[in-house]
Amino acid sequence: MTATKEAPQVQLDQLLVESKASSFLDPSFAAFLDERDPLKDLRSEFVIPTRGDIAPEVDRPQESCIYLCGNSLGLLPRAVTRYVNEELQVWGEKGVFSHFSHRFNRPWARIEETVQEQSARIVGAKKDEVAVMNTLTSNLHTLLAAFYTPTEERHKILIESKAFPSDHFAVESQIRWHKRDPKDSLICQEPRQGEFLLRTEDILETIEKQGHEIALVCFSGVQYYTGQFFEMEKITKAAQAKGCVVGWDLAHAAGNVPLKLHDWNVDFACWCSYKYLNSGPGGIAGIFVHESHAEVYTRNRLAGWWGHDKISRFEMANEFKPMAGAAGFQHSNPSVLTTTALLGSLSVFEKTSLQDIRTKSYLLTGYLFHLLTTEFSKDVLEIITPADPEQRGAQLSLLFKQGKMMKIFNGLVARAIVGDERKPDVIRVAPTSLYSRFEDVRKFVVELKELVAQIYGTST
Repeated sequence: MTATKEAPQVQLDQLLVESKASSFLDPSFAAFLDERDPLKDLRSEFVIPTRGDIAPEVDRPQESCIYLCGNSLGLLPRAVTRYVNEELQVWGEKGVFSHFSHRFNRPWARIEETVQEQSARIVGAKKDEVAVMNTLTSNLHTLLAAFYTPTEERHKILIESKAFPSDHFAVESQIRWHKRDPKDSLICQEPRQGEFLLRTEDILETIEKQGHEIALVCFSGVQYYTGQFFEMEKITKAAQAKGCVVGWDLAHAAGNVPLKLHDWNVDFACWCSYKYLNSGPGGIAGIFVHESHAEVYTRNRLAGWWGHDKISRFEMANEFKPMAGAAGFQHSNPSVLTTTALLGSLSVFEKTSLQDIRTKSYLLTGYLFHLLTTEFSKDVLEIITPADPEQRGAQLSLLFKQGKMMKIFNGLVARAIVGDERKPDVIRVAPTSLYSRFEDVRKFVVELKELVAQIYGTST
């Protein structure tokens, strides 16, 4: 991806001079960055856990914790509480009639339409290319059932070697469903020896050499473990040129990095909404189906009544007439409460732009990257996320040496600092544009320096 912004380090150097702070770790520098942050007021839209909530024995229990875990579960938008309570109120007042008559103009029979357009904007799609439905892995199965059509000549699926386990399980099970052996039909793209990241040229080489046997290429947009943002457009184009179908799991990409699914000609994609989209644990998920497939009704699919023609749906006929576009892949009526929670979260996104979110993230994670690479020895930790900001989102994955990751992780939790761990040795941290501050990043690094000194018995 071509860089569209000035490198974070260049920005930071300029801002340090402008701020007149003594160093990047100077509290006045972080305060300067927070004061000029155009998204700073959005933090008040979220419920931030207190230090006491996270670590009951900690000092200053009423202060906000440092929450760097939006890559795993986003924080609660205050609007979600209001929206969900409204649905409970309507349910109590009108019961089943709320499917068609709704005090807040959100009739349940069309509840998914309230989040369709906003979701499409987030993934760079046309409205009819998106459906909000189910949960992530069930959606992946739905799409694989439709788009993985193996033949004797073309039956392989290409995924990354460290795909999220649920994705790997889904792909393997689909291969077996077609009475094939994953040993023969699954290609796992490995990093080069001694490396953590997948090089685009290696992915393209695999596609070039084996593309005539590959039915489907299915990668994650942002790799959950390393935080690598794959070159989606380039990979999609190369795979389709060899006759492969291309799908993407955008769990760690939606709401995090810029996406243009329609323009990139992606065949299908799916995502969850509880990470950077902040819809709540187990929140409703989404799918994308490119408009080129919108009216291919001969494609096999797992059918359900919510994918049936909307006009005649309640006539209860048993002849399935799928709607055009992504909507035709829906199964059941969506959960009203989880869809409404997503609507509440998306109302925060409506107060800014995806470009402004990305611009802040570029600098916020760039600030974290700079502090970690200048304040710590590689004998202690190594950042396995790409150094190039165009190849990452908010997340940095920190690999701690000498088997001491869990001691560091537990020490951070005891200090009311929230990231997440991935055994055996990685802590993922993700400052998030909508509610994280530059001061959160600075404090995290200061506290981490103290922990490293204690646990490693050495200065950083």
